[in-house]
Amino acid sequence: MNDFMYYNPVRVHFGADAMSHLPEELGKFGANVLLTYGGGSIKRTGLYDRVLDVLRAAGKSVYELSGIMPNPRTEKVYEGIELCRKHKIDLILAVGGGSTIDCSKAIAVGAPAEGDFWEKFYVNWESAETGIPLGVILTIPATGSELDKSAVITNFATGEKNCYDSEYEFPRFAILDPTLTYSLPKNQMVNGIVDTMSHLMELYISPPDDDFLTDNLAEAAMRTEIAAARRAIVEPTDYEARANLMWTSSFALCGMLNNGKKTDWESHCIEHPLSALFDVAHGAGLAVVHPAYLEYICESAAPRLARFARNVWGIDPAGKSESEQAKEGIAALKKFFHEDLGALATLRALGVPESCFARVAELTDLSCYSYRQLTADDVIEILRRCY
Repeated sequence: MNDFMYYNPVRVHFGADAMSHLPEELGKFGANVLLTYGGGSIKRTGLYDRVLDVLRAAGKSVYELSGIMPNPRTEKVYEGIELCRKHKIDLILAVGGGSTIDCSKAIAVGAPAEGDFWEKFYVNWESAETGIPLGVILTIPATGSELDKSAVITNFATGEKNCYDSEYEFPRFAILDPTLTYSLPKNQMVNGIVDTMSHLMELYISPPDDDFLTDNLAEAAMRTEIAAARRAIVEPTDYEARANLMWTSSFALCGMLNNGKKTDWESHCIEHPLSALFDVAHGAGLAVVHPAYLEYICESAAPRLARFARNVWGIDPAGKSESEQAKEGIAALKKFFHEDLGALATLRALGVPESCFARVAELTDLSCYSYRQLTADDVIEILRRCY
């Protein structure tokens, strides 16, 4: 096990009555609140009115930033920064999934900072010196952003999709009510499940191979996600299934599963340009890219992938080499993504043209590997294999 430092300050309220804790959380901050959200779903479900009622009862002045899109873009961050500065915002309250939360995190560190937030934090990687407090009401379990200090933002003009980490991007609190996910469209639920599984695999399929506590936790989380997903697909209002999906998503990126590991984020690094260039849903892109990436590095990571096959998918190792076990595990993953969940299986089906592969490879960060260092040519070959 490698040395590590672990820190996570997020206060979590979890359960069907988690929203009842919102007033006490609001009481810890000033009067001016920026409410951030995406499309109209929180209005259709009545959540918007519920949140506004609580904010008004708490005596807050509420300003809104709506229309935050999937793969949140710099334009919305700039808009939110302007609102924060104009109205002297004391708290940003993000209601939604990872896109809304990530956009809100970028606003939180960008508003108090001098200069352009993209150049300062997402290009030059300067350290944020402060941030506006952020609270979260989660509606889409997927990214785990409610419990981490990262925010991924897309610069559509340049085709870049970059991540920035800062302790000032940790939310102060997170409201996690599984019943808020009952109304999710199936494709959003599926994309969230894929994203969660991808996070868990990227943390787990990484050295050292003898990090037993962290590995055992990751295996349990993956088995939980798989079982809960199969139940929720059949019965979307199964509370226990939804609760396990929500908490596993949050647990995946709370930092516990990073401890002592040299994590491998190369699948995310390959997928990010696809989302940036073609606005592909992140989970949909990962459902195609991640299995293809694992197939490509299979021989380099055979012992780890063999353990993945045995302990996550229940593959019988009798009479099989580690390479054979590993391949069966990847096949089980593909079946889960593409048959059990119904996620699309090829880049062609996602509308990604083959002509873009060189550009995607150019934009891919090649430093996030664990078992095998990729080249741009490797990335192009992986993309070809899943086309």
